[in-house]
Amino acid sequence: MAEHILIVDDEEMIRDLLISALELEGYACHQASNVDEAFVVLGEYPIDLVISDIMMPGRSGVDLLRDLKEINPDIAVLMITGLSDMNTAMECVRLGADDYIAKPFGVSRVILTVKNLIERRSLALEKKNYQVSLEFKVMEQTGQIRKTMNELSIAYDNTLTALVKALDAREKEVGSHSERVMNYSSFLGRKLGMAGKDLQDLSKGALLHDIGKIGISDNILLKPGKLDNSEWIEMRKHPQIGYDILSEIDFLKTPAEIILSHHERFDGTGYPNRLKGEQIPFGSRIFAIIDTLDAMTSDRPYRKALSFEMVIAEIIKYRGSQFDPAIADMFLTISRKDWEGCAGKRFI
Repeated sequence: MAEHILIVDDEEMIRDLLISALELEGYACHQASNVDEAFVVLGEYPIDLVISDIMMPGRSGVDLLRDLKEINPDIAVLMITGLSDMNTAMECVRLGADDYIAKPFGVSRVILTVKNLIERRSLALEKKNYQVSLEFKVMEQTGQIRKTMNELSIAYDNTLTALVKALDAREKEVGSHSERVMNYSSFLGRKLGMAGKDLQDLSKGALLHDIGKIGISDNILLKPGKLDNSEWIEMRKHPQIGYDILSEIDFLKTPAEIILSHHERFDGTGYPNRLKGEQIPFGSRIFAIIDTLDAMTSDRPYRKALSFEMVIAEIIKYRGSQFDPAIADMFLTISRKDWEGCAGKRFI
């Protein structure tokens, strides 16, 4: 398909000369004697290149150039100027003209310049279209990757939840202890200012806190009475077992740290590492209170659920020894109704 060229000049002789020469080269040529006529032609034909005189009656070639580049910056522009007006020619280049030729000019020079500008424009458009296509492909692939990652994340979460439900069923939990403490922990974590990945890690740590019990014998785990000393030694291994299971999985490294420390006490008398105060991960300090809440308000083989008022008394009693005092204080500001909403049940 032939490229379309518009020649804008108030001198008819120059227009005819350029049109004759350029049509012999296979270009489709159009003409205008002033800027207003030029824009009429630009509205009717797919112009690839404009050749414009600078000095014309009415609006000048500079006005044409400025308006044209705002409307369609992809159209190549070749300015024609007199020898006495080189400063204006340079100003045109600054405004976006692709080149300029001084009068008097040779037709062969014009043809060579036109060919160069047409080729340069073609390459620029190819590059631009390639970049647009590439950006679209990147956006499309990014969207697909994001969708896949979301699907994987949901699959991971569903797998973890199914595993935890199986563990809860093994311990004959009524409902899902692990899902309740996950909801409680996320709720309290938000109250304490946690967000984003920190909150997600807390949620996963809470959900998986008892994963280590998979390595504890049923004889100990399901024993209806109190455990003896040797049985307690075995039972207290479950945080380390849970950590060992999960710490090699990249996206569960931080939850694994929470799991390892979820039986530590603020005063340093907990297990397995007798950590104290802020040595204990923040998520583990949150979970210590949450585990107490759920343990006391749920039925156990050896007793029925206790009242919420007894939970409050327990938190107050062990504030600063078993529990981080700042987290305990935040817990105590939250209403019974809000905790029941997290649990999906009424406390006695």
